[in-house]
Amino acid sequence: MSEHILVAVAWPYASGPRHLGHIAGFGIPSDIFARYHRLKGNHVLMVSGTDEHGTPVTLVADREGLSPAAIADRYNRQIGDDLSNIGLSYDTFTRTTTHNHYQVTQDLFTTLYYKGYLLKQTTQGAFSSKTGRALPDRYIEGTCPVCGFGEARGDQCDNCGSQLDPIDLINPRSKIDGSPPVFQDTEHFFLNLPAFAEQLTEWIGRQEHWRPNVRSFSLNLVQELKPRPITRDIDWGVPIPLPAYVDRTDKRIYVWFDAVIGYLSASIEWAHNRGTPDAWRDWWQNPQARHVYFMGKDNIVFHSIIWASILMGYGNGGSYGGGSGTPLQLPHNILSSEFLTMEGRKFSSSRGIVIYVKDVLSRYDADSVRYFLAIAGPENQDSDFTWAEFVRRNNDELVANWGNLVNRTLTNAYRNFGAVPQPGPLTERDQQLLAEVEQGFATVGDAIDVGRFKAALTEVMRLSAQVNAYLSEQEPWKVIKTDRERGGSILFIALRCVDHLKMMMTPFLPFSSQRLHEMLGYTTTIAGPLLFREYTEEREHTHRVLTGDYDTWDGRWAPTSLPVGQALQAPQPLFKKLDEQIIAEELARMEQSEH
Repeated sequence: MSEHILVAVAWPYASGPRHLGHIAGFGIPSDIFARYHRLKGNHVLMVSGTDEHGTPVTLVADREGLSPAAIADRYNRQIGDDLSNIGLSYDTFTRTTTHNHYQVTQDLFTTLYYKGYLLKQTTQGAFSSKTGRALPDRYIEGTCPVCGFGEARGDQCDNCGSQLDPIDLINPRSKIDGSPPVFQDTEHFFLNLPAFAEQLTEWIGRQEHWRPNVRSFSLNLVQELKPRPITRDIDWGVPIPLPAYVDRTDKRIYVWFDAVIGYLSASIEWAHNRGTPDAWRDWWQNPQARHVYFMGKDNIVFHSIIWASILMGYGNGGSYGGGSGTPLQLPHNILSSEFLTMEGRKFSSSRGIVIYVKDVLSRYDADSVRYFLAIAGPENQDSDFTWAEFVRRNNDELVANWGNLVNRTLTNAYRNFGAVPQPGPLTERDQQLLAEVEQGFATVGDAIDVGRFKAALTEVMRLSAQVNAYLSEQEPWKVIKTDRERGGSILFIALRCVDHLKMMMTPFLPFSSQRLHEMLGYTTTIAGPLLFREYTEEREHTHRVLTGDYDTWDGRWAPTSLPVGQALQAPQPLFKKLDEQIIAEELARMEQSEH
């Protein structure tokens, strides 16, 4: 029976272009998962967008002398282009500056407020000693008072996981200019997280299928919950929807609160854009639906604690919940990735230690990049991107194994038959290989479903190597000269295996899988182009959404039935072998950008 699967992908800041470290965390894993479940026949809703409020955007705007809206517009478009070009198959990739998102965010805010889960408190707010503007927690760093880590942030310590306030830090300083912040009394709304402590502990304790680091980290966080501010002294963000704040421009809902609500607002937008305004409820108010979240490990707290608390507090209330029926569903799984470094150093756009998605795709094929990030990415531990390893993985694995299997199989079949040959009697060896490859659908699928993407792709590559070994052992190019029927049988088995493996490769390598699908003589689509559509909201505000017509795509996660006699197209290499000279060229390019 088909499932409803929500694929909830972390929202990238619209304050600059995205680099490989970003898409290694939230991008490639989520797309593999979504494409797999579509092939399984499940109802997938993959949503995200650009996070456009808060200080990160205003800082860039001030630096460039532009409005925050202009900066958000620029990077929403650039990030959308990059994510489309790397093949991330969103149902809706939108933005947080839509009228729809404002409405949904304000509905959750007022519902939590009138239920008593929001507290108004006076606190010590941090302000820049140079500009007088408010400094968000994440733009203040100092020494953690709990563990002594010297680069703790104002909201949490990445070393020990403790939740912090900027005033807690020892020797706090602005990450923008290094100056110490000035603390002043300011009034804000706080989400009363301690009110959810017992419910969170019980709920997280049941999630034994979570990755151990996510579950244990979240349980530890519950032990030290305290109210967390959800408004800030800033003029760029979602307005506070209470009568006393209607005309105020100095306070807005804080970005981390409205960003996580984006998963719900994007789902509602998707349903509205399709002309089925209540369709989002099939995911959000369906107890059988599975919600799977994708992000880097620094975002765990926002999803396992804060977003879960917001959902628990909202329940089935507000204008959208309707006040009756099933409460909004909590996360089923939180698949956080570790960090990707580059040549042994932390990604840093300001220091030039970075490779942007746009730049890498201008020089290398998207599937080569996707392959590296899936097979060698930071799934369960920090990993390092090096150009030497990128070239080695591309040449020694992708080209030499899978690319070689496809090329030698199709070249011999096309040259000698021009179509899928009619097999003669199959040997035990033929049947054993075919059965082993077909079993891969279960093995690989099970691994993808629980977020073990590296293991899944490794198994596909192992099966590819097995078929390569079969071809080398059987030598159809020799056999066909003396026994055409037997030569055709060997190539028939190889073609069937390639066809199966093509489908297993599709979630990982969609671009080359579609090309191979066509070379095998199919006229359908298993991984087609993504689409941008323009939508106009109230107030004549138009925005662009990244989406796709996935209902028209063919293909199923099951052994295929490659028809005998189906005409083959002239084979072309799926992948390019990279010259090792590019290693030195890329390192020189990186060194130049550092200076």
